[in-house]
Formats: sequence, structure tokens, C-alpha cells
Amino acid sequence: MYALPLDGPVLTAGDLEVNVLEFRQRSFQFQRTAPIGGRDVGLFSRTETETESRFRPKLIHLHLVVPVAWVVLDEPNDVLRVARDGATVPARLSEPVVEVGAEPAEFDEQGIAWKRIAPAPRAFVYAPTELAETLLAPPALSALGLT
Repeated sequence: MYALPLDGPVLTAGDLEVNVLEFRQRSFQFQRTAPIGGRDVGLFSRTETETESRFRPKLIHLHLVVPVAWVVLDEPNDVLRVARDGATVPARLSEPVVEVGAEPAEFDEQGIAWKRIAPAPRAFVYAPTELAETLLAPPALSALGLT
């Protein structure tokens, strides 16, 4: 078998738009890309209720910021996943979903360390810890339309 060098990610904008990205046992929809820190970064989002146990739960907005080169298509399950190498489809997790407010701000998922911040009330942004200084900085959040 021969390995062919690729000049960019295999996935097209169309692939990102028609597939959801599975992260933290949730489905995130593609929003846009932006060049940040010398790489194309994708923004994936979802809206959910903050908790089912409250009488009047409020909506929260979750955003995932990840290099587009890290996004892979898991064809058998018809979803996008995050893989640091941009090629190896990670195994599917089957863990219980935890409310965002009960999650730690830093955690590991699929062998990648993640960081979560809350740049605005009821808004949360996830990014790989190793890139968080760049991806969660105010200029990056502004470029992605999150401020």
C-alpha cells in the first residue's frame, strides 16, 4: 500500500455542511471556517436547554473550535469526528451525557485534551488545550463570529 501526500484536508466544505460532528455525546452542526493562527479552523455549534430539572430552563449555545485538518468522516456511522492526525477515525464512545454545567472545564476526549470557556452568559466554547491560547483568544473568537 502506498501513502500519498495530501495538500489539504480530504473533506470539502460540502462534507462539513451535510454531516454533524459528534463530540461529548452530542451532535454539532458546521457553521463556518476561518483562518486562525496559520491554519483553517472550523466552528461547529449546537443549542440545547441548560437543564431539564429547572422549571423554566434557558437555552445555552455550545461551540466547538477545531482545526479543519483534524476533522474526519466516520463513514459507517455517517458522522464527523475529531482526530489529531486527521486520518484515524476514533472509536465511538458510549458514555452518559453530562450537563455542561456539571462538566469540568478541562477534560480528555478521544486522546485529546480539551478546554472549555464561557465567553458570554449561556455560551460555551470548546477547543483543544494545545491550541487554546490561540483559538480561544478574543481575536479568534471575533473572527469566528462568537463575540
